[in-house]
Amino acid sequence: MDPDGAASGSAVTEDAPDLSVVMPVYNEGEAVEPVLRALDSAVRTPHEILVVYDFDGDTTVPVIVRLTPEIDGLRGLRNDLGRGVLNAMKAGLAEARGSYLLISMADGSDEPQVIRTMLRRAQDGADVVAGSRYMRGGGQEGGPLLKRTMSRIAGLSLHWVAGLPVHDATSNFRLYSRRLLDAVTIESSAGFELAIELTVKAHRLGMKLAEVPTTWHDRTAGQSRFRLWNWLPHYLHWYWFGFGSRFKK
Repeated sequence: MDPDGAASGSAVTEDAPDLSVVMPVYNEGEAVEPVLRALDSAVRTPHEILVVYDFDGDTTVPVIVRLTPEIDGLRGLRNDLGRGVLNAMKAGLAEARGSYLLISMADGSDEPQVIRTMLRRAQDGADVVAGSRYMRGGGQEGGPLLKRTMSRIAGLSLHWVAGLPVHDATSNFRLYSRRLLDAVTIESSAGFELAIELTVKAHRLGMKLAEVPTTWHDRTAGQSRFRLWNWLPHYLHWYWFGFGSRFKK
């Protein structure tokens, strides 16, 4: 399989921000406000925050409307690619205008204080910067034991055996260069597999990967949309694709 393909990102305009944050949501309601305020406070560079929802009746929408005058660069975006978190992320990436694009969740599980470090790694030349739970200094709080175990095994085996230069392959809290998004076609079709797809494709293309330690916190409000058994075959596809990168040459 060749990771090269058609461009998937929006063109950068002269007034484009340095960083676009894409945040898929599903009925987050008022719980999203502290997440957005913390994100906006943590990012010092010019940025936009795209909150992507599936339908107009989503309880997150009125919160975004209320906060838009207060948070620079905040805007809502309706996902018209088809319902689901994957399509929401794809819609946000396609609409984003920044030179660098970050996926972050709306449930407060990601640590916004590490975004500045992630952006510096990207500006130093990395096309993928992973927020890594499994490198020294990283961690994970809460979440189902089976999910945590399988994620750790996948990330560390891809690192130590397949040679992927990051320890965490599955967390979607990561930053991408526009160069990468313009060089590949997104093929993911379910759930949160996008992170592992883009990471292993960047590695196969010979692009630079970096990581920064972060601690993932299980959501304290709302309900997770993670569906392990439905999405596992899709993860495994990119997992084995990652191993194939080691034997490509």
